[in-house]
Amino acid sequence: MAYHYENLKLEKGMYGQAGRSFAQTLEKLDPSEQYRGTAAEGLDAFQRQLKRFDIKVKGAGSDMVEKFFHTTDSAVLFPEFVSRVVHQGMEEESILPAITATVTNFDGMDYRSIASVPSEEDKTLRRVEEGSVIPSTSIRTQENLVRLHKRGRMLVASYEAIRFQRLDLFSVTLRQIGAYIGRMHLQDAISVLKDGDGNANAAESFTVGTDPISGTAGTLSYEALLDFWGRFDPYTMNTMLVSGDMMLQLLRLPEFQNPLTGLNFQGTGTLTTPLGAKLLRTSAMPAGTLIGLDKGYALEQISGSEVTVEYDKLIDRQLERAAITSISGFAKLFPEASKVLKVSE
Repeated sequence: MAYHYENLKLEKGMYGQAGRSFAQTLEKLDPSEQYRGTAAEGLDAFQRQLKRFDIKVKGAGSDMVEKFFHTTDSAVLFPEFVSRVVHQGMEEESILPAITATVTNFDGMDYRSIASVPSEEDKTLRRVEEGSVIPSTSIRTQENLVRLHKRGRMLVASYEAIRFQRLDLFSVTLRQIGAYIGRMHLQDAISVLKDGDGNANAAESFTVGTDPISGTAGTLSYEALLDFWGRFDPYTMNTMLVSGDMMLQLLRLPEFQNPLTGLNFQGTGTLTTPLGAKLLRTSAMPAGTLIGLDKGYALEQISGSEVTVEYDKLIDRQLERAAITSISGFAKLFPEASKVLKVSE
């Protein structure tokens, strides 16, 4: 039985369609729905093309890079392969989903978010008597635009240098590129959480040993954490971003010596704080600092583009200095949903 994907004509122009990725273009030409109940069920349009040209990209028996370039049609698949593996590297170990309330896809470089900043009167829970005015919540667009940033890495290699490399091995390098890009996006997110997105919405900052946070400057205590936790009402501090040195101080607190907490950490690598917050360690955090946030209300991620590669160069085997980029930005949703605690300067 002949399938439609076996006769599909592939060309460079499939990458340049406005508002649509190569994978989306391929899926439109070869919908997955028509393969239900067949041997190709469960594969997307790109994976069916790999099957068509018998290109194995994973495992010890993976093909060499040059397998993509046996025909002009199969060469068109190479940039999408690079994009997918880099995106996989961005997602591996990424903590962005754990600190963003929502993701907005946006085609552009300047984005205007919305904001709702209630006054103390607005926060008061009042009974609405018959005939009285119902309290209102105002939602408005932010005054200043949120800038999206292009982050990327340059792939510097000659076709001759990688043509005989296994795709599985080549993927390791591509995943590392993705991890670098993901780290840069995380640094942008942390910067916005701390300093705001340009709309005068920097996080409120507290210092250990300075009212209202108890303790001694330079030392993190459980009492200081409790004082910090208490500043979040009406939000809930359900996530904590910490630097490496702060993680060590947390682990040394007697309250973290609970046998069940230790057993969970040793068995899964996941540490649950006595305050119930999810603890996330990252080297992107400044030393001596932690950020507490309500994950559901603090941060919006704006995705300007997924992973983009210079497809012309890759298809034509001109890999020298081929850029791999991703555009993303972040906006503060509710400024009071994230706060900074400085333990040491």
